[in-house]
Amino acid sequence: MRLRPLHGTGLFVSALGLGTVKFGRNRQVKYPTPFDLPGDGEILGLLDLAREEGICLLDTAPAYGTSEERLGKLLGQRRDEWVLVSKAGEDFSGASSSFDFSPGAITASVERSLARLRTDRIDCLLLHSDGNDLDVLDRSGAVEALLALKAAGKILAAGISTKTVAGGLRAVELGLDAVMVTYNPWQREEEPVLDAALEAGTTVFLKKALGSGWLGGAESPADAVATSLRFVFSHPAVSAAVVGTVNAAHLRANCRALPPEVGGI
Repeated sequence: MRLRPLHGTGLFVSALGLGTVKFGRNRQVKYPTPFDLPGDGEILGLLDLAREEGICLLDTAPAYGTSEERLGKLLGQRRDEWVLVSKAGEDFSGASSSFDFSPGAITASVERSLARLRTDRIDCLLLHSDGNDLDVLDRSGAVEALLALKAAGKILAAGISTKTVAGGLRAVELGLDAVMVTYNPWQREEEPVLDAALEAGTTVFLKKALGSGWLGGAESPADAVATSLRFVFSHPAVSAAVVGTVNAAHLRANCRALPPEVGGI
């Protein structure tokens, strides 16, 4: 599977990343069908399969319920096999999310994530935007907190998971290492962010590359997964598409559906 550099770190990320929200949270989520949280054995099997397929990128967050704690317990001595992306700014109580982007809250969130993940550093830390991207970036103090954490070696790269085009463009303008944006054949509004990131050398992670399982609804083609992955990787700015699943067959099929230039067969 193709690897691309994670800006400013010396690390490389695989074209597909494994999203882990379903490892720790199945309430107040927007997937088309309900699901049970997997057992530890199922998660270990998924992690083994991901590595066999060439995936080295794991995406988690405090807002993903118990995902960070479970990964910390299960990765064990294999932590260094992975590039870990986590987030800060959003927490999930079990019933609803709360947001706090103050410097103190961001610093405390990262310290909790380090403890939960049982690691001495987070490879990339993204602000988990509540939708007010420009406020988060320019007025909350969160970016300054990330830069201090980066200087201390507790995070290696800093960025934001955005919800607006203006926020994505501002993140690139600020020189953040990474931006996570929504992009798929049915949601192309954030393409200007990809264009700006390409020019700046910013790492681009995609969320909802497969439409969170919806894949365009009734307009979806029969080969929707392959169609979507072919589309998103046609943009040269894309470093990795993060796709979450707890189904081993789906994980394998996603890897097989990658276009040949990034790792499909």
